[in-house]
Amino acid sequence: MYTEQEKKQGSTMSTMSAELDQLITGAIKKIGGKKENDLCRYLPMVTGGYMHHFTLRKMKHQGPERLADMIRRFIIDADKPLTVKPKQRAARGSRKKKGQVVLSETDIECLLTLARGAGNKDMVRKLLPRKELKVIKRELIASIRNGLVDNNLWNTYVEAVT
Repeated sequence: MYTEQEKKQGSTMSTMSAELDQLITGAIKKIGGKKENDLCRYLPMVTGGYMHHFTLRKMKHQGPERLADMIRRFIIDADKPLTVKPKQRAARGSRKKKGQVVLSETDIECLLTLARGAGNKDMVRKLLPRKELKVIKRELIASIRNGLVDNNLWNTYVEAVT
């Protein structure tokens, strides 16, 4: 059973929700958007960049007063609402991989000559650049036509197929 305080709290929440919905509708019209998520680009965040649409949804339920204040300040009360620049992020592939050794072309050539000198065919095969299956097949067929048997080429073909 509800107490008087819970009833008052529930009614204030529903009025706040209705007020927020009207505010959101007005803001969408002002920016010329089609949906609620279009508002996100106009709402800056403390951490930088604009508000994520998940955060907008969360604030709509958990912090409607704060969201209403932000919408009023940055969209409704602003003469011309400005879009917020996106948060600066690192480029794709820019994160360093841990535990990998970076070798230059000259380093690889040096290792190849050492492996060939030691007779380590497995190491030579691993250090040679990878070839496509079509290229390996073409080279294998050419060597067979010439009457040559190349075990390394055959092993490379077997590895590529598996």
